[in-house]
Amino acid sequence: MPSYFIGIDNGSQSSKVTVFDEHGRAVCEGRQSLSPYDTPRPGVVEHPDDDLWTSIGAAARQAMAAFPGDPAEIVGVGVCTIRFCRAVLTADGTLAQPVMSWMDERVSRPYEHTDERAAYVTTSSGYIGHRMTGEFKDTAANYAGMWPLDPDTLDWTKDEEVLAAHGIPRAMLFTLVQPGDVLGTLTPEAAGHTGIPAGLPVVATANDKAVEALGCGLRSTDTLLVSLGTYVAGMTTGPANRPGATSFWTNYASTPHDYLYESGGVRRGMWTVSWYRDLLGEEAVAGARAAGLSVEDHLNREAAKIPPGSDGLITVLDWLAPTEAPFRKGSLLGFDGRQGRYHVYRSILEALALTLHGTCGDMAAELGVEYREVVVSGGGSNSDLMMQIFADVFGVPARRPQVNNAAGLGAALCASVGLGVHPDFDTAVAAMVRPGRRFEPSRTHHALYTRLGEVYRDVRTHTDAIYRRTRPLFG
Repeated sequence: MPSYFIGIDNGSQSSKVTVFDEHGRAVCEGRQSLSPYDTPRPGVVEHPDDDLWTSIGAAARQAMAAFPGDPAEIVGVGVCTIRFCRAVLTADGTLAQPVMSWMDERVSRPYEHTDERAAYVTTSSGYIGHRMTGEFKDTAANYAGMWPLDPDTLDWTKDEEVLAAHGIPRAMLFTLVQPGDVLGTLTPEAAGHTGIPAGLPVVATANDKAVEALGCGLRSTDTLLVSLGTYVAGMTTGPANRPGATSFWTNYASTPHDYLYESGGVRRGMWTVSWYRDLLGEEAVAGARAAGLSVEDHLNREAAKIPPGSDGLITVLDWLAPTEAPFRKGSLLGFDGRQGRYHVYRSILEALALTLHGTCGDMAAELGVEYREVVVSGGGSNSDLMMQIFADVFGVPARRPQVNNAAGLGAALCASVGLGVHPDFDTAVAAMVRPGRRFEPSRTHHALYTRLGEVYRDVRTHTDAIYRRTRPLFG
């Protein structure tokens, strides 16, 4: 009998549940958008109600309804959720308060015990894993950030002072396991909510970026992965924790006791692309309808007609300011009458690539590596224009994964290893991950982007002074 695995990808904008076969082919998928965040006061950003679990249930029921095979052939579930979230639970594992988003200021501070019902403090993966299995277990590889985790042992610290500094008593923390370990089996209640058969093993993965990297086949230090999501960043892999690095930070990989090195990135990266698409409104919709294309394909086709460099239009992607520079705003610079709506769109795409080229270049220099290719994942990688811009900016080939839902595939891949269908992660990657289309760089365009990149690196030294002065006026 063939073996199938369910990969759950709970992302920042939607939950996706995909059934994969043992060769990494997607058989069917369900998708449910997340509700808008609740922001009841400054600094507080929450997922409303029980939105993470509700959206996973809806997406799973869609996937199971579309599954063409025998559900008995599904052998396990891998769960991947949003990183840097914080969930506070009661003694029975229900939410004591809404799940804090990664954008919530509280997740970067020690836990404050303000609700006497609170019995556990965990991540989004800990909460969802408990809803699925009833167990109070979680992957150690989703505890980057403000958690009392020893980054070298991947276990809770034994230092009582460190525990006290984080504000979380040991009794309030989940039991930790490694990626590929079985958390438990799907409860009848969770089966009723998701449509997934009860009793299936649920396998731990890691944080969403790490699982995405695994699903893209990132296994070599000379390959850069650029993840195009709400947060856009570059990643490469390595064997050791690097706490003293200055141009990147060390994240936990989706293979036990391995690490990812992650560059600085762009907050609201692909969100800005969607923002501009929606800003064009009916005009973009009408143009797409007339061309017989989706709005995204229409914008990409028209923007591809714009010359590299967007006739001098430069976008600075600070639509959500970084925490170290809260005064920053996004900028569009260089209008002189030549530019139109598609120049703006192309300039936003170019800004994503130029920003990542700068931050990832710094990371490569500190690591002493040279990238031979760039793998681009996420919904934005569907755009041929985006892929060509990345190839031209970096000056090396860029390719997309064959399976677009890399986080879902990475989750399924973890399940395949944890349940012994594949003996180890290298074998599973070789069997389940396949490269997609490859884009070669243009030397002429790379030369232009190299010169433009030198300008782009310095642009904030000029705009920062303006936004420091306008912040008292407009916030």
